[in-house]
Amino acid sequence: MIVERKKLNLWERLYLPAIIGGFKVTLRLFFARKVTMQYPEQRWSVPDGYRGAPYLVKDQDGNTKCVSCQLCEFVCPPKAIKIIPPGPAGQLADRPNAEKMPQEFEINMLRCIFCGYCQEVCPEEAIFLLKDWSHIGTNRKEMVYNKEKLLALGGTHGGIQKWRHKQEETVEQENFPVKP
Repeated sequence: MIVERKKLNLWERLYLPAIIGGFKVTLRLFFARKVTMQYPEQRWSVPDGYRGAPYLVKDQDGNTKCVSCQLCEFVCPPKAIKIIPPGPAGQLADRPNAEKMPQEFEINMLRCIFCGYCQEVCPEEAIFLLKDWSHIGTNRKEMVYNKEKLLALGGTHGGIQKWRHKQEETVEQENFPVKP
C-alpha cells in the first residue's frame, strides 16, 4: 500500500510555528509557580488510606505483642516475613498465657508490597502499617529489618492487653467465687 503524502508549504517547511509554540510553553512555565520541594526538610503529606510499611509494636509494659503464630508469614504474598519461634522453653514466666515470643522476626522491605494482609490477619494486633514511604538503605542487608529495628520503629501501642485482662479475671473469680 502506498501512502500519499501531501507536500509541505513554505510556512510549514520553515518550522517557525513549532519554534514559536515551544517558546510559548517555555515562557508560560518560566513565570509559573515553582513546585520544587526541598526533600529532607519538606515532605509530601500522605493521603488517607495509604498503607505504609509494617512494623511490630510493644504493649504498654514494653513487651513484644507478637506471639509467633506465624499467620502473617503464611499470608504474605511475596514471602517477605520470616519468623523463627523459640523452642518449648520459650514461654515467659511473667506472661504465662502468651504462647511464645519470636526468637527472630524479619521483614524484607525490598520484597514487601505493602498489601496490609499481615496487619489484617494478626490476632494480637502486633503489626501495624505506619504511614512512611521513605525507606533508605545503602545495601540489601540494611533493608532486611530485624525484630529490634521493627520494634524501635513501631513504638508502643496500648490497645487491648489480653493477657492482663485474663489474669485479672481469674484473680477476681478466685477472690469472689460465683454461687450457682
